[in-house]
Amino acid sequence: MERPESKNGFNKTVRGKKVNLNVVGRKASSVLHSAVKAARGIGERLSRKLVNKLILLFTTIIILVVGSLTFISYQMLQKESVASSIASTSNNLLLVNQNLEEYLADMEQLSLPQIRYDEIVHAINHESEDYASRMYVEDYLRELYYSRQDLEAIYLYVVKEKKYYAVTKENYNITVRTGTDAVVESLPWYEKAMKSPFNRSYQSFVLPGAEPGYSLQAENSFMAYHRVLRSIVTREPQAVLSFYYDSSVRDEILKDIPFGEGQHLLFLSPDNEPFYADEPSVYEAMEKAALAGELKGGGDGRLTWSMGEQKYLVVYDVGEREGWKLVKPIPYSQIYEAATTTRNLSFAIGVAFLLLAVILVTYFSNAITRPLKKLSFQMNRFSAGDFDAEAEVVGRDEIAYLSRHFNQMVRRTNDLINERYKMKLVEKNAILKALEAEINPHFLYNALQAISTKALKHGKDDIADMVDALALTLRYCISGKDIVKAREELKHIEHYLSLQKARFGARLQVTYDWDEALMELEMPKLSIQTLVENAIKHALEKVSSTITIGIRARLTEEYAVISVQDNGPGFTQERLEQVLASFRSGWEEREREGESIGLVNLHTRLRLLYGEEAELAIRTDKTVTEMEMLLPRGGVNHV
Repeated sequence: MERPESKNGFNKTVRGKKVNLNVVGRKASSVLHSAVKAARGIGERLSRKLVNKLILLFTTIIILVVGSLTFISYQMLQKESVASSIASTSNNLLLVNQNLEEYLADMEQLSLPQIRYDEIVHAINHESEDYASRMYVEDYLRELYYSRQDLEAIYLYVVKEKKYYAVTKENYNITVRTGTDAVVESLPWYEKAMKSPFNRSYQSFVLPGAEPGYSLQAENSFMAYHRVLRSIVTREPQAVLSFYYDSSVRDEILKDIPFGEGQHLLFLSPDNEPFYADEPSVYEAMEKAALAGELKGGGDGRLTWSMGEQKYLVVYDVGEREGWKLVKPIPYSQIYEAATTTRNLSFAIGVAFLLLAVILVTYFSNAITRPLKKLSFQMNRFSAGDFDAEAEVVGRDEIAYLSRHFNQMVRRTNDLINERYKMKLVEKNAILKALEAEINPHFLYNALQAISTKALKHGKDDIADMVDALALTLRYCISGKDIVKAREELKHIEHYLSLQKARFGARLQVTYDWDEALMELEMPKLSIQTLVENAIKHALEKVSSTITIGIRARLTEEYAVISVQDNGPGFTQERLEQVLASFRSGWEEREREGESIGLVNLHTRLRLLYGEEAELAIRTDKTVTEMEMLLPRGGVNHV
């Protein structure tokens, strides 16, 4: 039977439906063509400008370099992490294993009666028939028990009599008991001690089913040390001295080993019997893998071992004295954790570096083209304050268009600056004249009142001096100068204070500390008077005691400092904050400043004449108020 064909091409039956293969092919071709066209359009837009080509080129290079460096650094960090873990763990295990072997050496030292060996052997041989010998044995055992804090019990097994002495703590009392135990001589530790060339054996209670051999609960002990006491003459065994130790000293020593999640720790005897295992199942898995036999001294102290799906780095130390082993399996996943974290951090830093590099590439890609560089140079001149900077116009492209409009902006800016500068000059001069015109009428009123009072009461000739001082003061105030010499200002202050002394008499005292070299210092007119007047108003007028006003001048590296100081009650903290806040207010807010208008005006004059570096500072406490004018050493032209 012939396969049916459609008019548009071949048909195929799929899950009971007919599919026209030509239609599917045309759709796939259309999608592919659209994708290619879109990619081509993006490529054309990116390559249309030179700067895009440069950015794409340098960005690709940077991505390759950063990616390669990150991968290489990750591999190196993995190796360094393993090496660092091995080095630090090996050193740590070495020190702790030395402490453990010293601990075992102390056990051996405790088991040997160095001086009284003959006496204790004699007492053991005669303890059954001699009461004094039995008491000697019991006292010896008590003495041993009291000498240590980590002993659970001490047993002395008398071989000939097949009986034992036991020293334990029962109900908070140290008790010595005796008993018989015929099974002791068949126990593994007993046989091992008898065959040992060192007359000793160690017994572990780590693994389940370990029996001490006496009526002793082994769960409180982590190990036992057995010592064979032999006759010096015949070398026949006389007794076996057994010490059962708790875990207090062992835990104190092992706590110096850093212990992370997933790590394990084992303490093995020279014949690989476990005397400590944080998880006995780990030791059993090592035994099944025959790993304990590979832990030998003289090597690099490390092995690789897998338990299930976890891979471990096994770092161990073999003791130099007897070969006790301290073993620490560390999961490789934990070792690589720091390297993985560092790798992720490196990726983050790499991304940040890539972003920064893209910005720099963009900047330098724009700067390498000459027309843009020239235009950038002229823009830099303009931003630095050179308003005559004009860019060269070449061609009719976008850069030429930008250059022409930049030149138009420069010319327009110059016109605006000239207009604004003239307006500022007029405004500044008007403000200065307005400030100078603010002569305090309160002072004129008080001065005239003092003169009148003086004339009525005394009729003395010094009234003429007061009138002259007032005339000179008024003449100085209305003079057309904005800036005066310090000599002129101090002379004016003398006239001003002579009038004030007429009001207050001996209650007003004035001191000067002004170097002759500073007499030619230029300063704003009436500036010192403003400070002195403030001291009189807020100090002398408010108390009935004598007030001393000090006028001083000094030089620092940056400023000429003129200060007026008085010993009056000073400003309250709230009032001081108000005055300092008024310094920061605008010119239009001056009328609302009230009593501090003189200081506000002086602060405004200093800023107008000297710029932002000039300052009027006020310091006050309960005993002294000091106001300082800080004038830049460059003078008025410093602005």
